[in-house]
Amino acid sequence: MSELLLSIGYERWVIDALIAIPLFTAAVVTLGPDRLAREITLAGTLLEFVVSIGLWWAYDPSTAAMQFQMAREWIPQWGIAYRVGIDGISLFMILLTTFTMPLAVLGSWNYIKDKWRPYYALLLILTAALIGVFVALDLFLFYVFWEVMLIPMYFIIGVWGGPNKLYAAIKFFIYTFVGSLLMLVAILTIYSKIGAATGIYSFSYGHILANIGHVSHLAGWLFFAFALAFAIKVPVFPFHTWLPDAHVQAPTAGSVILAGILLKMGAYGFLRFALPLFPSIVLDPTVVSIVVTLGVIGIIYGALVAMVQPDFKKLVAYSSVSHLGFVMLGIWSLTVASVEGAILIMINHGISTGALFFLAGMLYERRHTREIADFGGIARVVPGLAVILTLVSLSSIGLPGTNGFIGEFLVLLGSFDQHPVATIIATSGVIFAAAYLLWALQRMLFNKLDNPANEKMSDLSLREYLVLGPLVACIIWIGVYPAPILRRIESSAEALVLQVRGEIPDIAGPDLPGVEIE
Repeated sequence: MSELLLSIGYERWVIDALIAIPLFTAAVVTLGPDRLAREITLAGTLLEFVVSIGLWWAYDPSTAAMQFQMAREWIPQWGIAYRVGIDGISLFMILLTTFTMPLAVLGSWNYIKDKWRPYYALLLILTAALIGVFVALDLFLFYVFWEVMLIPMYFIIGVWGGPNKLYAAIKFFIYTFVGSLLMLVAILTIYSKIGAATGIYSFSYGHILANIGHVSHLAGWLFFAFALAFAIKVPVFPFHTWLPDAHVQAPTAGSVILAGILLKMGAYGFLRFALPLFPSIVLDPTVVSIVVTLGVIGIIYGALVAMVQPDFKKLVAYSSVSHLGFVMLGIWSLTVASVEGAILIMINHGISTGALFFLAGMLYERRHTREIADFGGIARVVPGLAVILTLVSLSSIGLPGTNGFIGEFLVLLGSFDQHPVATIIATSGVIFAAAYLLWALQRMLFNKLDNPANEKMSDLSLREYLVLGPLVACIIWIGVYPAPILRRIESSAEALVLQVRGEIPDIAGPDLPGVEIE
């Protein structure tokens, strides 16, 4: 397969295609008839996924170097170029995005009752922005994609969301935008200081990475600016308060994309920018203690708050705070195992929590309520939905044999030598996860069926099985055989750890001297 892809020049056009396909489809949806908006969007996102699948075979896992690199002039007088590339970290963020989007379209098939064209056009623009974030190797380009992502998500929540949609949309926008502005100031500072020191004014990630020593006296402030933007997006406790509101008020597809992809942007930002650019700050004992402590607090706090939620969707939202706490613990433990585990949790969280939000939406479509107390004994009425909800919940808990287990195990394994006390406390988060999810399942599925409205519920339709089937397949596949994924992550994770620890002079991939601007 890799030979076939090389023969058609796949590596030269794949990134351009992954950004262009959703934008072109969005234009077709906008100009086309409203009644075909869903079908056109589904076709465009499926094409996007098919194109992206080639990355699985074309990507060379034996090297940490950036692959599929491309650089084109954009605003040359300011040192801005369209520089893109993919490594083992960004590879799976791209695949997660292209895998989730057609499911999100199919999952919202009957949920959106009007304004189809703008809704689906915004989903497609959001897809292009997300891909851009994960492939950008120019800090200006990264910032543009990072900010563009805000606009479609703001409207998706604010127009098609729940009763308090405007409050949730504005809160989401303000939180993210304020953090982003500080990151922009940091990017401009780095650009100007390195430019003055070297005579080359460029936003190139490789150029900045090679010359970051020129701003070492400002490293603490610059790291803080980047870290705040990324911490809000993760979200790290206590910057998480926008998340439950946004999740609960967003339409089903919006919640799935928020949980499945947008939250990963923050963790990806730490891995791609904060750690490599500011290793001295990252390794500072005070910074390590603060981040690890906040990560562990997030794990326990998110689980405990989820346990008392009466709203099933809000329960799932708070579970994300807990899961992403494991990601932060894994990143800051800075071992190969913990970083691999953190990336795997990012992937698995997108799959399992995305499936839980789909299921929450399907329950809402049937009963127009998300209150756990309004259900009870529905396993007798909707056995298919009950089986899948149970399996997905067990994967979210981290049951061995499901995808959730291996990521958390690697994080705990890789973190124990570095932070034994924090790791032991974090392990209790697995127990709390079992408590809040199993208790919710018991109340919803297996209590007495005493509400007549529940007796009339219909089981999953073919469309809903098509939405949930791929997610269930990934839950089982990754849980049983994660080796192909770990093999593609390993080189990049190892290079990142060695570079941050100063054991190699630079990451082989992100420096781009061999890629000439076209």
